[in-house]
Amino acid sequence: MFAMDTPDTISPLDAYSAAVVGAVEKLGPSVVSIYLRNPEGDGFAGAGSGFVIAPDGYILTNNHVVAAGKDLEVHMASGEIYPANIIGTDPATDLAVIRVAASGLSTAQLGNSDTLRVGELVIAVGNPLGMEHTVSAGVVSALGREISTQTGQIIDNVIQTDAHLNPGNSGGPLANSHGVVIGVNTAMRAQAQAIGLAVPINTAIWVAGELITTGSVSRLKLGITGRTRSLPQVFRERFGLKAATVAEVVEIQENSIGKRIGLRAGDFIAALNDSKIASIEELARIVAKTSPRKVQDLRIIRQNKVESIAFSLH
Repeated sequence: MFAMDTPDTISPLDAYSAAVVGAVEKLGPSVVSIYLRNPEGDGFAGAGSGFVIAPDGYILTNNHVVAAGKDLEVHMASGEIYPANIIGTDPATDLAVIRVAASGLSTAQLGNSDTLRVGELVIAVGNPLGMEHTVSAGVVSALGREISTQTGQIIDNVIQTDAHLNPGNSGGPLANSHGVVIGVNTAMRAQAQAIGLAVPINTAIWVAGELITTGSVSRLKLGITGRTRSLPQVFRERFGLKAATVAEVVEIQENSIGKRIGLRAGDFIAALNDSKIASIEELARIVAKTSPRKVQDLRIIRQNKVESIAFSLH
C-alpha cells in the first residue's frame, strides 16, 4: 500500500508549492509586460516588466527599460494593451514610473524590505525574453549588496536572490511568500548562475513618490567632505552613542547647504533625522536617500556638546 498525504500530513514540498501558487495568484494581476516599439518599423526594440502601484494607472519599472524610447506599450495580465507615458525616471536607482490611461487596475501590495532575512522564500514574476508572466522562485541569498547603474552610480542595500532572472525580468516584482512586493528586479550577474539583484521596495516607494509628485528625484546635498573618526568609550557613553565611530566634517564647500547651516570643520555628525551616522560612507548613503523638501534635523557634536541643527530648503 502506498501512503497518501492527508490534510494533517502535508509534505514540505506541497507547502512550498502552495505558497508559491498563492503568492502568484495574489500578485499576478498587477504584473505587466512593457514593450518599446521599434521607431523604424514593425515589432519591438526592447521589452521589460513592471507592476501596477496605483489603480489609476501608475506602474513601477526600471529606468533602463523605458529610458531609451517614448513609444511604450503595456500588456496587462488581463489581456488589455495600453500605450504608456513616462512620468519620471531616476537613473541613480534605475527606477521609473510610467502611466497608462486606465482605472480600477489591480495593484501590488508593497511590503517592508527592511524586515527581510536571508533564506526567505521569494518569487519573481516578469517578462523574460518576451515570455509574459513567467514565474521563478528562490530565496533571499544575501542582503546589503551593491550594484553600479548604467550611469555609474552605486545602488546600495540591494537584495540578492537565486530566483532565476533573464533579460526582460527587469522592472518586475520580487515578492515574498505572501505575494507582497519586497523588491524590484533590476539586474542579473553576467556569466553567473542564479545571481539576481533587486532594488529594495523601501527605496522604490520613496523614489516612486518623488517621481509621481514632481517627475524627478531631488536629493539632499550637504556639500561637505569628511572622514570616519573613532570615538573613545568615554565619549560614546557621554553622548549616548552605540557605534564606535562617527562622521567628522573635514571641509565645507562654499555656497553649499553645509556652509549655510553653519557646519564647521571638526564637527562630528551623529545623526540625520532618525538615522544614526557611524561613518562618512553611511552619511553619504543616508543623505542620498533624503528628500530636501522636508525639514531636516542634523545632530552634531561640537566642542564636547550635542547640538541640533534644524533646517529647511524652502
